[in-house]
Amino acid sequence: MADIEHQEDEGRVLQTEGQPDEPSHESTPAEAASLQARQRHRIAHLEEKLEALEAGCASKERQSNYYLAEGRAIRCVITLFDNVEDLVTENDRRYDLNDDEESNVEQVFHPSSYKDQLQVGYIALTHTLPWFHKKGVEMEYDEYAHMMKTLQQGADSARGDNTSKLKTLVAEWVNREFKPVDPVDPDNKHSCGFINNACGKLLCPAEFDWNNPIVKAGIQDHSEGYIVTDLSFPAFLYDKYQTNPDDLEEGLLKAEFFFKFGYKAVFTSPSSAKDIEGDGDGVDVIRNNRLTKKSFAGVKVRFTLSSVTSWWSIDGDFDYIQFWRTIIDFFEKPPSREAHRWVDKLLEWWTRKVFGRSHRDNISNTAKANMSVNALARQRAQRNDAPFDSP
Repeated sequence: MADIEHQEDEGRVLQTEGQPDEPSHESTPAEAASLQARQRHRIAHLEEKLEALEAGCASKERQSNYYLAEGRAIRCVITLFDNVEDLVTENDRRYDLNDDEESNVEQVFHPSSYKDQLQVGYIALTHTLPWFHKKGVEMEYDEYAHMMKTLQQGADSARGDNTSKLKTLVAEWVNREFKPVDPVDPDNKHSCGFINNACGKLLCPAEFDWNNPIVKAGIQDHSEGYIVTDLSFPAFLYDKYQTNPDDLEEGLLKAEFFFKFGYKAVFTSPSSAKDIEGDGDGVDVIRNNRLTKKSFAGVKVRFTLSSVTSWWSIDGDFDYIQFWRTIIDFFEKPPSREAHRWVDKLLEWWTRKVFGRSHRDNISNTAKANMSVNALARQRAQRNDAPFDSP
């Protein structure tokens, strides 16, 4: 019996421990009001934390969108193929080597190797994105990694957008100008390349004549002596798609198709590529010539004309990266003073064709004085002075 009573006592104790303590007395109005006040304070505190978290997410999203937008310039102005991280790594390597100032200047303005071009690209990056170096130094690693990744995403997405844009524009122009028997289909890259007579004429190496059946068959069959590589300038780079074997600079980079769709369609607007070219004074490109020199116009146009279905740096025997560097070197490494003058004249020509001429400076002072804005100003001044001049 004693054991049974002991078990019952333990059961009552456990049952009591499992139940909440009953208040010894009912809450007073003052206590209830105090509890509600504490609860409201707690809710307000949580709402502030939620707002702070939402603001932080919104701020991070705005920052990411900013990096994406800024990164879109990288493939057009700075480098078409290199990663941003590679540019930074090369600059850090040179900084650690502590090269003397004269050597650095020589490397910057006369790049002679791939690493030199990376350094040139880094300098262009800091000029194009002047905030990049300072922000990169001040950031924590995670923030820095996020910035680099987002800039790269923006760069690659812009390259894809521009490629898609050019597919339609180039196809329309080729079909209109050349009227090929088999029209170029912007949605079918297999209709492009050397199997298409119009695209083949534009892609044909400058040293060959596409109208020669032997040349055409040799290129299409990849015969010996007709292998198309990046060592040949495509015909679409030349004025009227014709070359002078004795002077291969003549007409180079002056083709209407090239500067309209390689440059204007990307750097001004797609509709501007259809405008009639102007005749400008050359100031814009001369002062901002890196945009032209580093643009991916030649590479993008060739890719658009080719039968390659997705963006890749190699098209059979043609290396797009090397082709891009060849164009860069043409502008940045002229072998003589005469070649340098020729480059300046070419940039002037591009400005005249791309931006048009300003005739404002041709207006005489007399003509300006008789124009309505100046004439109205004189009339208003005369009317205001009339009451004071009357007797």
